[in-house]
Amino acid sequence: MKTMIRFEELGLFLFSIYLYSSLPFPWWCFPLLLFAPDLSMAGYAAGPRLGSVIYNIVHHRALALLLYVVGLLGALPILSLAGIILFAHSSLDRALGYGLKFPDAFTNTHLGRIGRDAARS
Repeated sequence: MKTMIRFEELGLFLFSIYLYSSLPFPWWCFPLLLFAPDLSMAGYAAGPRLGSVIYNIVHHRALALLLYVVGLLGALPILSLAGIILFAHSSLDRALGYGLKFPDAFTNTHLGRIGRDAARS
């Protein structure tokens, strides 16, 4: 089942590339911005509880879709860009096995343990 979910997430990532092609931004912006949402990990400097909240908000695809649609409806391509980048990043993360975080530890995700914790489980 995990393999099927990863392929589904990969498909969503590829779909985000298609959506990006409709925006008026050069192609080099996509890979440059793709990992920008990981800056939300800085929230972990304030502790795992707050860090997980910040990380999960930034990596939530409902926020990504909201930004994308508001950008489309409001003719604000920069918002659509932000939405697509968040969506693409979250989908790629999940395709690679990284999920939303539980408040106890960065390595405890909704898709299972990651990092050294995965080896111990």
